[in-house]
Amino acid sequence: MREINKIIVHCSATPEGRDVSTDEIRQWHLDRGWSDIGYHFVVELDGTVCDGRPIEIAGAHARGQNADSIGVCYVGGVDEDGEAQDTRTEEQKEALVELLRDLKANYGNPVIYGHRDFSNKACPSFDAMTEYEDL
Repeated sequence: MREINKIIVHCSATPEGRDVSTDEIRQWHLDRGWSDIGYHFVVELDGTVCDGRPIEIAGAHARGQNADSIGVCYVGGVDEDGEAQDTRTEEQKEALVELLRDLKANYGNPVIYGHRDFSNKACPSFDAMTEYEDL
């Protein structure tokens, strides 16, 4: 099993309320030539947590950080003009907290980051480190 030191939270960079499925995100990644979806989990608008890439396999979600991390993506993250905005539904917020708690408990208490902590991007459109520091 891979050593997990980080959980990195992402957004799909899709407009608020646009119902994008995990399968659709997987297809975007396959179309880019990747072997599978880059994230290990996707939290859909209704709070459903869907499996992505198996955790045993390094993700493709944060350049230089994939070997020892788990990638979690929520659907949304931009407004209708494509500008960064925290668009998480209440269901997504609850599901993310539950998922992150479970992952921390099961993988040795890794640190939670946002993709923006490793990249010059707004993703996930909120400060994940601060929001989840008490988990």
